[in-house]
Amino acid sequence: MDDKTQKLNLKREVGLVGAVSLIGGTMIGSGIFMSPQTVLLTIGSPGASMVVWACCGLLVILASFCYAELGTVIRESGGEYIYILRTSGPVVAFMLIFSSVLFVRPAGVAGISLSFAQYVVAPFYSDCPPPVLLVKCVAAVAIIVLATVNCLNVRFSMSVQVFFMVVKVLALAVIIIGGLVMLIRGHTENFEDSFENTNLAINPIGIAFYQGLWSYDGWNNLNYVTEELKRPEVSHIYGLLLLLSLTAEEVLYGLINVFRCPWSMDKGGTLCTGYLYHRRSYLSLTFT
Repeated sequence: MDDKTQKLNLKREVGLVGAVSLIGGTMIGSGIFMSPQTVLLTIGSPGASMVVWACCGLLVILASFCYAELGTVIRESGGEYIYILRTSGPVVAFMLIFSSVLFVRPAGVAGISLSFAQYVVAPFYSDCPPPVLLVKCVAAVAIIVLATVNCLNVRFSMSVQVFFMVVKVLALAVIIIGGLVMLIRGHTENFEDSFENTNLAINPIGIAFYQGLWSYDGWNNLNYVTEELKRPEVSHIYGLLLLLSLTAEEVLYGLINVFRCPWSMDKGGTLCTGYLYHRRSYLSLTFT
C-alpha cells in the first residue's frame, strides 16, 4: 500500500526566464519610483543619499549570497518559513508565518498597490491630488486582478511577470537616459557641495535606510517557489547574477535621480509624475 502512495509535488513550470523575471519584476517595483525623494529629503543632501543607496545595495548583495546558498541546499518552497522550520522547529516557524500572513505581507501588498494606483490616476489629475477613495478603489481592483491571475495558471502568471518586468525596466531606462543627458549638458548644480546640510541624527538615517531597503525588496522571492523551478541549481545562480546587475542598476538610478528628486516632489510626490510634469518636452530635449 505504501509503495503505491505518491507524493504530491508542485509542477516545475518556472524556467530560467521566469525565475529571472520573478526577481527583477518584484525588485523593480513601487519602491524605486517612490523612495528616492523621501531618502533625499530625510537625509538632507544628495551625497549622503547616495551613500545610503550604496549601503542598501551592499546589504542586499550580501544577503542574496546567503539565500542563493540556502535555495540550492534546501530545495523546498517557502522561503524563510521552510528554513526556520528546518533549523528552529515548528513553533518558531508558525510564529513567523502567522505574523507574515496576517500583518507583514498584507501591509506590503497594500502599500505597493496604493503606489501603483497613485501612478495610474495621476495623469487624470495633473492640477490637483487625486481623490483618496479613487486611489483605494484602483488599488483594490489591482490586488483582485493579480490574485486571480496567479490562481489561474503558473505559466500565465510568469508571462505577466515577464511583461511587467520589461515595462518597468524600460521606464527606468527612460529616466536614466534623461538624467544622463541633463548631466552631460552641464546641470551639475546638485553635485556641488553634495554633503552640505546632511542630517546625521539617528532617526533620519534609519528612515532613509528603511526607504532605500524597501526599493530593493523582492530579492528573496525566488526562494518561495523553489519546488516550481525546472532546474533549481541553475535558476538560483542566474537569479543571483541578475540581482547583482539590478543592484548596480538601481545604484546608478539613484545617482541619476539625485538631481531629479527636488523637483519630483513638486507634483504628486512621486518621481515619474514630477518628471513628466517638468519635462513635457523630454523627447525633443533628448534627441535634438
